[in-house]
Amino acid sequence: MNLNLKNKNALICGSTAGIGKATAMELANLGANITLIARNEEKLKKVISELPNNQGQNHNYMVADFNDPNSLKETLSNNMSSNYHILLNNTGGPKGGPILSADLSEFTDTFSQHLLCNHLLVQAVVSGMKENGYGRIINIISTSVKQPIEGLGVSNTIRGAVANWSKTLASELGPFGITVNNVLPGATATERLDQIMVNVGKKIGKSPEEASRVMRSTIPATRFAQPEEIAYAVVFLASEAAGYINGINLPVDGGRTKCL
Repeated sequence: MNLNLKNKNALICGSTAGIGKATAMELANLGANITLIARNEEKLKKVISELPNNQGQNHNYMVADFNDPNSLKETLSNNMSSNYHILLNNTGGPKGGPILSADLSEFTDTFSQHLLCNHLLVQAVVSGMKENGYGRIINIISTSVKQPIEGLGVSNTIRGAVANWSKTLASELGPFGITVNNVLPGATATERLDQIMVNVGKKIGKSPEEASRVMRSTIPATRFAQPEEIAYAVVFLASEAAGYINGINLPVDGGRTKCL
């Protein structure tokens, strides 16, 4: 199985922590040149200093805020200096809450941060992927695209839109050697999960630790994922070995999602 990514260039969003950072580390371990993209420059510099470069890789970063698609577009226009073979779209989810009480701005802001920014990134890299005859576009979404999650009304809605956008792209780009796939993480041990446990605990009148225990009991694997475990799935889909996998939604959730 060929998992070697030497001389491949990867653009990794949301890459200063959690799944994004773990993916950048694993891609670099396999030889890829990494470009990080996030809004906090100090954190970007720190991650750059941690990335493996023992295979002669050249790593760099871009500073961009996904709250402003026009700013992101300008950043990409001014900083895209090489062709990319791999794009990881990865943006933090919106706040939770019932869908009925959501303000319209919550939908429009989340749609902009996720779908519109994803689209701009694809537009920025796809010509190079076509030229290379190799492209891997991987979107970190959520298991909610298969089974809506209670209390995440806005996220459920927008994540579903991103999944359908991705499936459409997979059909359009497949003839050029470009695959488009979605990785659907379950509960993963990140800072965001810690905050979710605080909120869930308040809702059910329990401590965050007790809320965590209740959630783990709903997962057949009886534990939360580590960010690296999500990254392993991304790295496989980014490799030559996954060249015939296109247009899928891949849950990495310890078996929690009940539907097929």
